Amino acid sequence: MNMQNELEYLNLDDSLYLTRLSSKFRNRIRYRPEDPCRILSFIPGTIADIFVEKGQQVVKGDVLMILDAMKMQNRLICPFDARISSVAVKSGDKVARGMLLIE
Repeated sequence: MNMQNELEYLNLDDSLYLTRLSSKFRNRIRYRPEDPCRILSFIPGTIADIFVEKGQQVVKGDVLMILDAMKMQNRLICPFDARISSVAVKSGDKVARGMLLIE
């Protein structure tokens, strides 16, 4: 019997379904929820200014850095009270979308 034709269990929302799984499904990139402790760039641009450093205590609403993109100054705001564990960029760095900026 071909391995592709064997039935397997698929768990969706805590319900089990007996089905055939395609190779496309098996090789998919699995969903990973975003880590709220990692600030990623949401658009390509240049780091204009950084207002925090490693070890600094920040509170919700603090401006962490300014990302210059498409002729706009985007302020990255702290979403909750935290301590900065690392700053992965420096002023003047060009960043791509999805690049780690701050943890």
